[in-house]
Amino acid sequence: MKPVFTDAAEFGLNQGTFSRQASRYTEGSALHEHPSKEITMAEPTQMRDPRQPSLLLALTPVVLTLIVLGVQLFYFGDFTPHIPLAIGLAITGLVGIRLGFKWKHIEEGVFHVIHVSLPSVSVLICVGMIIGVWIASGTVPTLIYYGLILLSPQIFLAAAMILCSVVSVSLGTSWGTVGTVGLALMGIGAGFDIPVYWTAGAVVSGAFFGDKVSPLSDTTNLAPAVTGTDVFSHIKNMMPTTIPAMLIAFTIYLIAGFTLIDGGNASFEKINAITASLQANFTISAWLLLPAALVIVLAVKRMPPIPSLFAGVLAGAVAAMLAQGSGLHELLTFANSGYSIETGIATIDSLLNRGGIQSMMWTISLVLIALGFGGALERTGCLEAIIRAIMTKIRTFKGVQTAAVCTSISTNLVAGDPYLSIALPGRMYAPIYRGMKYSTLNLSRAIEEGGTLISPLIPWNAGGAFVISALGLGVAEGNIENLLYIPLAFACWVSPVIGLIYAQTGLFSPRASEEEQRTWKEQGEAVATNLDVDEPVPGKLAPNPG
Repeated sequence: MKPVFTDAAEFGLNQGTFSRQASRYTEGSALHEHPSKEITMAEPTQMRDPRQPSLLLALTPVVLTLIVLGVQLFYFGDFTPHIPLAIGLAITGLVGIRLGFKWKHIEEGVFHVIHVSLPSVSVLICVGMIIGVWIASGTVPTLIYYGLILLSPQIFLAAAMILCSVVSVSLGTSWGTVGTVGLALMGIGAGFDIPVYWTAGAVVSGAFFGDKVSPLSDTTNLAPAVTGTDVFSHIKNMMPTTIPAMLIAFTIYLIAGFTLIDGGNASFEKINAITASLQANFTISAWLLLPAALVIVLAVKRMPPIPSLFAGVLAGAVAAMLAQGSGLHELLTFANSGYSIETGIATIDSLLNRGGIQSMMWTISLVLIALGFGGALERTGCLEAIIRAIMTKIRTFKGVQTAAVCTSISTNLVAGDPYLSIALPGRMYAPIYRGMKYSTLNLSRAIEEGGTLISPLIPWNAGGAFVISALGLGVAEGNIENLLYIPLAFACWVSPVIGLIYAQTGLFSPRASEEEQRTWKEQGEAVATNLDVDEPVPGKLAPNPG
């Protein structure tokens, strides 16, 4: 079986290439290229029929890049994959030249994918602004304050998960939640004599739930960007797995709370110190939650993400002026460089000194390099060769969905980077879903769950290493039992399991609508054809022949 990937013929490229046209990846954000520009990008006479790579040659840049990443992550202990990925891009370029590609055509593939990622980059910039301004306005401090005063011993684990969920959804960052509210909750759990790994499991479940479903999250925007869907449809499609997983986790934590806690008096000194400091430095009021409510309402109404988020920035700025007395220049500084405060309490200072556009530059640069690497693999036909090998073994939707989840998990395991575990499988598998006429929302959910949710469960992954360090689990000091937080972070691993069950049964696995198929054709999206599948392929639209 040899699946063929149809593409825009005007580029003069063979069938071994993927999509070359910019696509609309978030609702209200479109990247359109003029036909004349498309034709001049790669004339047929400029390329001399570059060869298709063998599976061994296609795997070469992937394997070599993973080796370099492994040296960086494991040998040097440096969780910054930027340069290894850039090296991988260069290796892919050499492979492409060996196959007969000219550098400018490989470069076009790289820049095309980076171009397509610009809506996600714009969202990340808005997220940086909104975090800094919302802290200054008192929105984030109010969320934290009300969450802390509602805690009680028996429901602590369940409440900790919910509190981390609320904060993470509001901030759009699991790491920020784990490193701030999560750290405070670890101290509270110790006062209740709850085992460290139980508290850590509840914190991780709640924090990464928020990272998965928040429209402010970078990974939640990255997954739909690389699969050609919009962020709000992506979030909606994750609810059938997210809601049951959270309910299961909540129930377990509630039962464990009444089992583990004897009901005796516990010390609330840390909570009292945090709430007193918040009241001393901010005006705390329920109406300060309006900026967050505004973004949620706009999201529900399916407004475009970037205007919705910027509306949240403006609402937060108004709240900061009226409630906290912030000046215009201060707000501009908070939006760019993040909020800064010195209360004398280390927990509060670490909690609130964050945000701003500049805080997002590390993530933005990683996204651009990772997607550029994927673009080079795509343009040189390496991804198609790998996918062709996979498709010789996989003949059904359930097999493809399972492979997508497992590929994301494997990338997390090997590369140690959640962003790469989302970006590469998303680009690899999208044409196959289109060829089977299944909505790519299935793919975006698969890679989000295999990427975002599994990341904190792998100790040597960037997410897992951060959790172990930020929560003070002391694994390196010999407290190996604290790794029990991994199976106790129920929401993180139950959600992918539920997704795989849906794939096997066909539940909540939407087919591509005629409108979606028509959009693929209009935007020149790559579609795998001639698939030798064991199940009928529905739909009325023929694959795009160019």
